[in-house]
Order: sequence, then structure tokens, then C-alpha cells
Amino acid sequence: MKKKIIEMPCLNEARKREVKKDIPTSVFKMDDTLSKLGEGKYYLIITHGCQANQRDSESMAGLLEAMSYKPTEEKEKADVIIINTCAVRQNAEEKVLGEIGDLKKLKKNKPDMIIGIGGCMAQEEEAVKIIMEKYHQVDVVFGTHNIANLPKLIKDATESHQRIFEVFSKLGEIVEDVPATRFVNHKAWVNIMYGCDKFCTYCIVPYTRGTERSRSMEDILNEVTDLKNKGFKEICLLGQNVNAYGKDLKTDYGFGELLDRVAKVGIERVRFVTSHPWDFDETMIKAMKDNANIMPYLHLPLQSGSDHILHKMNRRYTAEQYRNLVDLIRKELPNYAITTDIIVGFPNESDEDFNDTLKMVDYCKYDNAFTFVYSKREGTPAAVMPDSIPQSLKEERLQILNKKIGEYANMNNQKFMDQVVEVLVDGKSKKNDKTYSGYTPENKLVNFTGENVAIGDIVKVKITSCMSFSLNGYML
Repeated sequence: MKKKIIEMPCLNEARKREVKKDIPTSVFKMDDTLSKLGEGKYYLIITHGCQANQRDSESMAGLLEAMSYKPTEEKEKADVIIINTCAVRQNAEEKVLGEIGDLKKLKKNKPDMIIGIGGCMAQEEEAVKIIMEKYHQVDVVFGTHNIANLPKLIKDATESHQRIFEVFSKLGEIVEDVPATRFVNHKAWVNIMYGCDKFCTYCIVPYTRGTERSRSMEDILNEVTDLKNKGFKEICLLGQNVNAYGKDLKTDYGFGELLDRVAKVGIERVRFVTSHPWDFDETMIKAMKDNANIMPYLHLPLQSGSDHILHKMNRRYTAEQYRNLVDLIRKELPNYAITTDIIVGFPNESDEDFNDTLKMVDYCKYDNAFTFVYSKREGTPAAVMPDSIPQSLKEERLQILNKKIGEYANMNNQKFMDQVVEVLVDGKSKKNDKTYSGYTPENKLVNFTGENVAIGDIVKVKITSCMSFSLNGYML
């Protein structure tokens, strides 16, 4: 099959940052010629990665349904299959390539099927070259900057019988009013900004997501108000670094002011992810103190407790500055649960460096942590750093860290024993269809028994047992 290359990803272009300027903003409008293309046909979206990808998949679903496609969970039934990819770690990319390989036979039996690859992996030069050369069953490759163009790309691939590659490596823009199909009707992600300018040396995200660019407060508040009017119980403000919200806008307000305004819309539960310690300020703390519907939960990535490693990571804070921030949060918001991200095995991490991380965990006593062994990302500064630490030692360190994290998670969960908590119901438990599950304001997973329970209810649950990463109880 012939290739139609509109634009390929370029790492050198993706790493550029210009002096802050007005970010282009446009309003999406579906071409009438595309709105009936999917009549009588079905789509399937497979999503990997973070919350940003989950939200992007909702937009992809909205676009496909605006083309008259209907959703299906069956690959054999689908006429369009989109894999929304992650590029944070190597094993995520290997999993995607395995999935693409599995679709080869399906494509052979159903040649008119359109297979599309989007997301962060599609923004990587080498990954797209591999897909182009070895995975001929893929019809469309598009990036994180041109999701709104998905209908036209599918139309072009369908009618031309060509493989379409359109991946832009640019600062990025904002497209409002892209249709979205929310995957659940009680909780919603709300993008407040896109991209990242931090350039941590291990991270590929600034290259795949573009520069930091904020949506207007008016557009965000309109979206939150609309979700409230539709009956949503919880929204989560979303950005690679929400604390940086507004820095690119010519206004005098930042994330703290936005958080306060969003809370005052009156939706029952407000959350946000993810915060970078460097941009955390007291206006955020004030908003959290002043609004009871901002949930008492904060994700504050650490990555390492060693000043030496933090410097090599370009994290822009020291271990002492991080501890001081945690102290301030504990003082002003004593009921908040705090979770974090930690990487072990960063290039040439010494025993002393790793022990500094363990000491920080002992100091902060996190409610939970997402922990990983460092994964080399080609094109990032860390990828060319010397590293004499064997993989086996890195894995051993991860196990030591996880044991400590589990101990503190269990300790923090024990505080809820015999307590009555409010749980927003997500549905039946994944492990036991006779019980329900949902989350407390502190983002604690609760499995509970009860009758006449509906998804989206906020119910009172008496806690009867506590594990490291979940609570059990019964509905009152």
C-alpha cells in the first residue's frame, strides 16, 4: 500500500521552545461531508498511559461518533481500531507493538478495516519509522497535536487506500469544542492546560506534548458548569503540571485562583493532577482550605530523595525544599492524603542516593506511591548519561522501596478502621461482583457490600478492614 506522508515527527523540532507568545486557539467544526462516513460501522479505541490519554480517547470517541460510528468492544466487529499510545517507558511501547502485530491477521481477513495509531508514541521519530517499515497493517498515524483532524485522516485513508502519516512537531495549539464521549457519567477529566516546559532529563513528555499552553478560565468554567448540569459528581482538573496554569496567559491569575473559581461552581467533588513541587504556591493551599468540595488528596511527585539525583534529573528543587513544602501542606491541610511518584535506578544512582530516597519516604510517610525502575527514553538527556548500575540491583531497590511504601500505606489506611466514610460509587468490584467499589475523598479505594446501589451515588460506608491499598466495609 502506498504512503501519504503529510508530516513526520521530528525530535529536534519538538524540543524547541520559543519566547512565550499568544497560543493559537480555534473552534472545532465537523465537515458535513464526514458526518455520515461511519453509518452502519463500528469503532474500538484501546487506551494506554496516563489521564491525559484517557481524556484524549474521549475526544477520539466523540469525533468518531460525530462521524456516525458506533462503539464496540469486539475487535472482529470494529471497522476502525485506534490505539492511543504511551511513551513514558519502553515496556509500554513494546506492549503497543505487540498489539499492532496481533491485528495483522484481523486486517488480512478484513482489509477495509482502518487501524490508527495515536498518542505520545506516535510523536517519536524512531517509533513511527518502525511502524512505517514493519507494520504495514497500520493505515493512519497521528499525533497529540492533531487529534481534531482524525475524521479527515480516516476519510483520506478509506478513500485513497493509502497509509496516512500526519504527526506535527510544534509548540501546539488549543482547539475548543472538540466533541467528547465521556466513558463514565459521574466523573470527568477536564483539561486546563496542555504540554510541559520542565524538561526533566528522563522524560519524553515535553517532546510529545509540546509547550505549556493554558485554556482560558472562561472555557474551563463553562465546561465544569456543563458537567455539573449534566449530573456529574466529580471532576478532575488535568494537566502535565497544573501548577503552571496561566503562566502563558496575559493575566494576573494562576492555578490557585482557577481552583477556587472551579470549586465555587458547586460540583460535589473537585480534584486535580499533577502538581510539580517547583510551582506549588500558597494560593493553591488557600483555595484548598477555603473550599470543602476540593478533595483532601494531593499527588506530589518526588522522583528522588537525593539532591545529587534531583539535580541530574533537572527537577529544580532540593530534598530540603520538598520536605519544607510537605511540612507546610501537613500544617495547613492536616487531613490531606499525599501520594507521589518515585524513580529508582536513575543512571549511576549510588547506594547513598537510594538511601536518601528511603529517608524521604520515612519522612513523608506517603499514603501511596507510583514507583518505577528508570526506563531510557531515546532523545532525552538521561539516555546518554553513563550508567554502571546493573539492572538486577535496580530491581532489588524497587522491591525494597515498594515494601516501605506498602508499610506506610497500610499505616495510613488503619486510621479509617471503624470509621464511616463517604464513597463515590464506580460500580461492581473488579475482583468480586457481589461487592461494589468506589473512592473516598482521600482517594482511598473502598470495596463494600450494599443493596440498591447505583453508579454515581455517594454513599456512607462503615469500614471493617484495612489493607495496604484498599479498604473494606458495608454501606449504612
